[in-house]
Amino acid sequence: MKFTPNLNNGRNIFVFGSNEAGNHAAGAAHQAKVHWSAVQGVGFGPTGKSFAIPTMDWNLISLPLSEIQHYVDRFIAYARLHDELKFLVTPIGTGICGYDHEQIAPMFKDAPDNCVLPEEWKQ
Repeated sequence: MKFTPNLNNGRNIFVFGSNEAGNHAAGAAHQAKVHWSAVQGVGFGPTGKSFAIPTMDWNLISLPLSEIQHYVDRFIAYARLHDELKFLVTPIGTGICGYDHEQIAPMFKDAPDNCVLPEEWKQ
């Protein structure tokens, strides 16, 4: 799922998979940096007009699913507190991190209505 910059209207927040170091060099993380003002060095949380969810550690090794779930739970809590925003969630963890959609999608089962989930996860 690719969200183009014209969706960056001030209310939309681009949610992307990151690494704990906040090195936004590739994939959706790079898109977040270039088009959504994500700041290098911010590996988790709000940054610019985006929100980073780590799926890889400081050394760019995929995090265990349980650790990703912890970060996703924290994101969901944040999204619930900010119902004035619309969170455009990319399929985190399914690119260079290497997990399948079936492994990540259930982590978002309790996401509030202001989260737009990838089509691949809506089944």
